[in-house]
Order: sequence, then structure tokens, then C-alpha cells
Amino acid sequence: MQMSQMHYLPLAPGFFAILVGFFFIVLILRSVRYAYESLGVSSNAAIFLLLATLIGSIFNIPIAELPPERVVSNQVVDFFGMRYVVPVVKDWNGTVVAVNVGGAVIPTFMSIYLLIKRELWVKGLVATTIVALVMHWMANPVPGLGIAVPVFLPVLVTVIVAVILSREESAPLAYIAGSLGTLIGADLTNLGKVRGLGAPVASIGGAGTFDGIFLTGILAVLLASLYARPRAARA
Repeated sequence: MQMSQMHYLPLAPGFFAILVGFFFIVLILRSVRYAYESLGVSSNAAIFLLLATLIGSIFNIPIAELPPERVVSNQVVDFFGMRYVVPVVKDWNGTVVAVNVGGAVIPTFMSIYLLIKRELWVKGLVATTIVALVMHWMANPVPGLGIAVPVFLPVLVTVIVAVILSREESAPLAYIAGSLGTLIGADLTNLGKVRGLGAPVASIGGAGTFDGIFLTGILAVLLASLYARPRAARA
């Protein structure tokens, strides 16, 4: 296994450019930046978080290797209108299970930070569980890719769950449930289905789920914040 082959764009370049476009929308629209301030982070920190998520999506940290099997190489897989990249691999003996930095590591640490700072342990657990169950039900094993979910499904489910549970805390709940719920429900609980798909890399939070997690980090927080009741003015 060559480490250089572990790092690649999770989406075809044109589709990854769409996510970059969403990032620039955040830079331009103040309403989106203020929505992130409802998470308890400054607008500058929010921009850094999203940029780090985008850049981090290229990098995968290998944690395990499944028994040898024939793997797919250098292909683009279509799923629910999105195009995912299967990396070019040489001398590959089997599927490598990895953790994506931008789609798993960063959202997980940010979610834990929000759980602690906003004391959302109970509501966060309930929201994450509901989203995880839906994601597990809708996740699909895709040959050559691994596990994938329809791109906008995490956003829609997360917004509904977060607003129902707490309008005041809907923005942080949306980020927590959208990130952790998708990772747990789509990727972690379906790892047993990866073997036999011929995917060279089964990336937790990577190709197949990264786009949903990233868009949830933007759209779910924005939509949820629109429904949140305005907080009382501070003295």
C-alpha cells in the first residue's frame, strides 16, 4: 500500500468545484456567516472550519485492511446525480478502511466541542440517533466506492429533527446530528457491507458521504437558524 494513493478528491473535479462554490457563498453572504455564529463560533472561525473541511477531504488516515480481493481502480462512479472518484491504485491487495480528515475527524471534534459548550448531551444524543437510523436505512453499498447516501438526504433529515427537538438550539443540533448521525448511520454501522464491493479505499466520512456531511455543515445550520426563535437581547 502506497500512502500517496490514499489521498485524492472525494468527488469528480467538477462536482468538488460545486462544494467549493458553496464555500465562497459563505464568504459572500453575511447571513450564512451569522448563522454559524449561532453555533458559538466567530464568522472567521466558521470560514476556517469549512476551509479545513474542504482541504481535509483529500486526506485519509488508514486504520485497517480487509482480506485481499480484486479492487476497482481509476473510475468515476455515478450515484444519485453525484460523481465519485475511485482512485488510481497499484499493487493493491484489498480494501483499506480509512478515516477521512475533512469528513470525519474535523466534524467529530467540532461536534464534541458543541456538545460540551452548549450542554446538548440529551438532545444531541436523540437527534444523532434519529439521523443515524435514517442514514443507515437509506445507505447503499456501491461497487467500487463503498457506502453512499443521497447527497441532500442528511440535510433534509437533520433540519427537520433539529427544529422539532429545539428551535432555540436548532443550529448546533443540526451540525451535531448531521455530522455524527451520518458518520455513524451511513459509514460505521455499514462497514460490514464493504467487503466484496471492490473498493480500494473505504473512507469513513470520505467519498460517498463527504458531500452530504459538508453540505449539512452549511445548509442545515443555515436553515435551522432561520427557524430558531430569536434570543432575548443581552443586557
